[in-house]
Amino acid sequence: MSEKRVLVAMSGGVDSSAAALLLQRQGYVCDGAMLKLLPGSDSRCCSEEDAAVARSAAYRLGMRFYVFNEVERFRRDVTEPFVAAYCAGLTPNPCIDCNRSLKFGALLDRALVLGYDYLATGHYARVTRDEATGMWQLRRARDRRKDQSYVLYQLTQHQLAHLLLPAGEYDKPALRELARQAGLVNADRADSQDICFVPDGDYAAFLERSGAVLTPGDFVDRAGNVLGRHRGLARYTTGQGKGLGISLGRHVYVVSKDPASNTVTLGDDADLYSRELSACRVNWIAGTAPATPLRCTAKTRYSQTETPAWAEPLPGDRLRLTFDEPQRAITAGQAAVLYDGEVVLGGGTIE
Repeated sequence: MSEKRVLVAMSGGVDSSAAALLLQRQGYVCDGAMLKLLPGSDSRCCSEEDAAVARSAAYRLGMRFYVFNEVERFRRDVTEPFVAAYCAGLTPNPCIDCNRSLKFGALLDRALVLGYDYLATGHYARVTRDEATGMWQLRRARDRRKDQSYVLYQLTQHQLAHLLLPAGEYDKPALRELARQAGLVNADRADSQDICFVPDGDYAAFLERSGAVLTPGDFVDRAGNVLGRHRGLARYTTGQGKGLGISLGRHVYVVSKDPASNTVTLGDDADLYSRELSACRVNWIAGTAPATPLRCTAKTRYSQTETPAWAEPLPGDRLRLTFDEPQRAITAGQAAVLYDGEVVLGGGTIE
C-alpha cells in the first residue's frame, strides 16, 4: 500500500497505544496526540501523568507526540451543556458530546489540516465499507463485552472515511499482551472509570461548583400527592431507587422529574416500563433518514442489550421509537441508538 499517515488519539491507556502498534504493523506511519481538555494537572483525564505515559508509549513506538489544548472548547461544548441539561431535569451523556465535538470534531479537523490521512482511536468498534453502496459503516466490536459503538452513533460519512479503529477487532487481554510484548509501559494500566470531569461520581457537587443552584422541592406520587422533600432535581435520575432519603414502607423509584414544578415523581418498579420514546438531534450514519419506518434493534443505555423496535423518522431531525416489549427506565437526556445486526444505523437524544 502507499504510505498513509495516521494521527492516533492517545489517552495514556493501553487501548490507544495498542491501536498505534497495530497500525504500524499494517504499514501506516503514525504519530500520537492527546487533547488537553481540563485545566490543572490533577484532572482524571489528560493529566500530566496521562500525557507522560502516552508520550512514553509513542516514543517507544518511534512516533512523534503532540498535546493540543482544547480546554475552552471542552468547557463550551461539553461541561456547560452537561450542567444545563442536568438543571433542565435531564440525565446527559457527556462522552457523546465529547466524541462529537472534540475527538471526531476538533482533533479530526486538526489531523486533516496537518496532512494526516486518518485519525485513529482506541475505541472498541469497527469501520467497514459496503461494497455495494460505497457507504461507510460503523459496526460493533468483535468483543461484545467491550463494544463502544453506542457512544459513536454521531459519526458521519466524512468522519468514518478518515477513521481507523483497530482495537475493535480484538479483546482486551489480547491488546494487553500485544502491548506487553512491545514493551509499552501502560500494558497493564487500569482502565479509566466514570466521567472524566466528575471523577468521584458526585454530579451534584460538580454542578454546585459550576454555579448551578439545586433547589429543594417535593417528592410526589403519580396522583400528585406530596410524599416528602427532595434535595434538588439533579440529584436524581429515572429508575433510581437508592439514596432518596425517604421512607414509605415500600421500595419506590424515581419515575420522572418535572423542572416546571420542581417535583420528582416516585412510583413502583412497574411504573418505570414504557414501550415508546421520542428522540431529537438524530444522526443517521448513512447521511439521510429512511423514507419509511424502519425495523431495527435499539437500546437506551450504554450497558443495555438492544431489543427489537420500530423507528419512525420525524421532521426536524427527530424520531419515534416503539419497542416490541416495554423497556425499563427510559431516561430523558440519554441516547437511543439503533442497530441493524452488527451495523449502527444512528441514534438521538431521548426527549
